[in-house]
Amino acid sequence: MKESSTLHSLDRTDRKIVKFLQEDGRLSNADLAERVNVSPATCHRRTQRLFDEGVIGSVRAIVNPEQVDRAALVIVGVVLDRSTPQSFAEFEDAVRRLNFVLDCHLVAGDFDYFLKIRVKDMADFNRLHGEKLIALPGVRQTRTFFVMKEVTDNAPLSF
Repeated sequence: MKESSTLHSLDRTDRKIVKFLQEDGRLSNADLAERVNVSPATCHRRTQRLFDEGVIGSVRAIVNPEQVDRAALVIVGVVLDRSTPQSFAEFEDAVRRLNFVLDCHLVAGDFDYFLKIRVKDMADFNRLHGEKLIALPGVRQTRTFFVMKEVTDNAPLSF
């Protein structure tokens, strides 16, 4: 959201639009309007405003990882050798160029970053780790966590 005051300006209809689009981004404007109980013109105008104000950033497809041979989910904790703005910037620039990294988060605590990665299997990750991850700028240490079960992933935001 662009402004913290945006949340307070969202009425019940706006919240319903966001809720239904999080559940199914493929809803047509007519179907969305019917569920929210407003006219299609009103629904379109409100939805556009939610995009314009940054409340809704985008709508995209969620790909089934098993169907595209990326069933293994791996979380990697990364510790950098230095904690400077330049080392963080160099690491982040390099990570953005890696197409197998889904998410990268700067965190507080024992690690500097957590990476969320999708790969084919353990052998695929082992190759990427040896060729790409430990070669990232400033990496001193990594710790790998293979996800055994995804309990919830990318759950809708409620507000």
